[in-house]
Amino acid sequence: MATYKKRGFKPKNKEEEQQRLEQESTTAEVFSSLDEGASRTEAWVSKNQNYILGFIGIIAVGVLGYLAYVQFVQNPRETTAANEMYYPQQYFEEALSNTSAQDSLFNLALNGGEGKYGFLDIIDEYGGTPAANLANYTAGMSYLNLQQYQEAISHLEKFSSDDAMLGAMAKGGIGDAFMQLGQPDDALSYYDMAIAHSDNNYTAPKYLYKAGITALELEENSKALEYFRRIKEEYPDSDQARNIDAFIGMAEEGA
Repeated sequence: MATYKKRGFKPKNKEEEQQRLEQESTTAEVFSSLDEGASRTEAWVSKNQNYILGFIGIIAVGVLGYLAYVQFVQNPRETTAANEMYYPQQYFEEALSNTSAQDSLFNLALNGGEGKYGFLDIIDEYGGTPAANLANYTAGMSYLNLQQYQEAISHLEKFSSDDAMLGAMAKGGIGDAFMQLGQPDDALSYYDMAIAHSDNNYTAPKYLYKAGITALELEENSKALEYFRRIKEEYPDSDQARNIDAFIGMAEEGA
């Protein structure tokens, strides 16, 4: 192994000569070690070349397979599921505005009709898609209106969304179902979740009010007072704020 010698350098004495020789020896050892390491690496790569190429091939096939699945299976499936939502959604929205035939319309939304899927079919056939997730919300709300509270809770708990309105209303819907089942403690817990989910001017005062009423029923007047005061202070223009002073007075009496 060749060593590097600084051009024009001449040691002044034996001590400097010794230091130069030691430095050159150390440099030679370092390069020798690097050469040996590189040789071992090359030998290992050469010996295991087939395994390495096979591993790379597996990764490549996996990536290409995933991209193909997304392109040719997942995306078309999600599109089909979204299209299937149109008809039950129409029944659901009509039921909300048509009290005379509400129950039959909610049932059509849930179970389908005229050869079209309902929300339950979409949940079963297209699980894992955004449409199936939304179908759990609308199915839960349909069951809530049909007074089938356990089914409502089951579907609303499966719904997940960061949307300010839908996420809060799903939690609030579970709270409503628990109230109807005579479980106010559970109801209050879900009303709190609905309030925490979003502070928008529609759902926040709505569930603050329901939480306050529920707290009064549980004789937790101090907690009820906090809910009612938040409505008065933070949402003075909401519908719930119109008669809130009366509820504040009720809560103060028992606090």
